[in-house]
Amino acid sequence: MSALVAVVPVRAGVVPAGGLEAIAEAGGRAILIGSGASTATTDLGAARDVTVVDINVSDPQAWGRAAADVLSRLGLADSVVVPASPDGRDLAPHLALALGVELFSGATEVTPTRVRVARRGGLAIAEHRPAGRFVATLQPGVRGVDPASMAPTVNNVDIGAPESSTAVMSQEVLPPDVSTMDLAEAPRIVGGGAGLTDAERFAQLAEFAKSIDASMGVTRVITDRGWAPHQRQIGTTGIVVDPKLYLAFGVSGAVQHTSGLGQPDHIISVNTDAHCPMMQMADLAIVSDANAVLDELAALLSKDSAS
Repeated sequence: MSALVAVVPVRAGVVPAGGLEAIAEAGGRAILIGSGASTATTDLGAARDVTVVDINVSDPQAWGRAAADVLSRLGLADSVVVPASPDGRDLAPHLALALGVELFSGATEVTPTRVRVARRGGLAIAEHRPAGRFVATLQPGVRGVDPASMAPTVNNVDIGAPESSTAVMSQEVLPPDVSTMDLAEAPRIVGGGAGLTDAERFAQLAEFAKSIDASMGVTRVITDRGWAPHQRQIGTTGIVVDPKLYLAFGVSGAVQHTSGLGQPDHIISVNTDAHCPMMQMADLAIVSDANAVLDELAALLSKDSAS
């Protein structure tokens, strides 16, 4: 039976969203590959055995070939867990092709013999039992990060200058648009719930979120009403998130929602019910009508932009 190893793409020395979870899912065994990979080894959670491959090209096909080469050099016939970050989603199919194995995308759980994959926007889970080696992308936020117990063993591997492909050519890397970026990767989220009165409030909420460089998220009741698309839904039946800052407007805090929030560094909640779960979780709880507070914030932002 093969074991698991995480292959984590690194860009400019930064481990992507979900990278530490992929390492934890693989039992602490990881290959870091990309630009500045050697500088990304200081805080890797539960990592215990890390191979570092510095490769200064932004080409997922070259990354895939290089990762397959490293696995071969190390004599590893393990199945591979890749974080489902943007770079990870680009890398995974090229790596699966280079290894000649099956690819499972959007997994919520990966073991050497079983892969569970989210389907229908997270409303269903499909369970697969691969017959052999495979590559799977793991959704950020689905398992959390195991605490570090010891400093990992780090080995550097030099593969020389990789051959770039012509299939994919990177011209420029742009920062994400907070209004459309994947909620699972958003560092700031402004959430709206049933305390906001109508669909127009969520257009207003989206504008406010964009003005503070945050992404908009909503509760399930809002997507059920058709006031926001499903990809904006936070929770166990939506997107599992882990922002640094979460601002909740009119969110009561049902367990299906709060279970998908991760562990934000800071939570601010606005609600008329001072005793609802979301207010109890908040670092700053504001007892007020979320609609009125949103109007005041919109007015302040409009005044600032006019001055």
